[in-house]
Order: sequence, then C-alpha cells, then structure tokens
Amino acid sequence: MSKTGSGKAAADSGAGYRWMVASRVVAGFIGGYLLASLATVVLALLLPRVSDTSQAEALLIATLWSFALYAVIVIWTFTTRSATRAWVGIGACGAALSLAWLLLRALSN
Repeated sequence: MSKTGSGKAAADSGAGYRWMVASRVVAGFIGGYLLASLATVVLALLLPRVSDTSQAEALLIATLWSFALYAVIVIWTFTTRSATRAWVGIGACGAALSLAWLLLRALSN
C-alpha cells in the first residue's frame, strides 16, 4: 500500500475521534444543562409534597443541587464507553424526568 492510502485511514480515524469528542461535549454541556433543569423543576415540585419545606425553600434547594448534578452529568458523558451511550442515557433520564414533571403538574392542578 502507498502512503496515501494509510494517510487517508489515519485522517478518517482522526476525524471520527474529533466528531466523537464533539458529540460528547454537546451531550455533556447542552444535554446536561437540559437534564439538570428538568431535575430542578421536578425536585422543586416534589420537595413540598414529601417534606415540610416551603415552595421557596424547595426551589432554592433544587437549584443548589442542580449545580452538582450538572457537573456529574458532564463528567459522566466523558466516562461512558461511547458517545451514543451518553446520548441514550441523557435521553432516557430526560424522558423519565419529563414524565415525572407532567405527573407532578397534573397532581398539583
């Protein structure tokens, strides 16, 4: 084989690696933000129902926890085996939190 053939394979694998890293960055930062936001909403709605906290305290507690959760999500996206697993995990958690949010909204009306 010539150098051109092996060089193209190396360039393709380098581009694939860069796309994988870019996908994890987007999953971690954008998907993590959306997931942390959903978790904040669900926790803020859930805390007054299960404890004697006021709505204002529940919102403050949920917001403070969201910062830690966001950091954990970003770290988790880079420790998964593949970017696809990170996206699937974020999507599954997002779907579960969305369902919980809709359920809590329906119960509070």
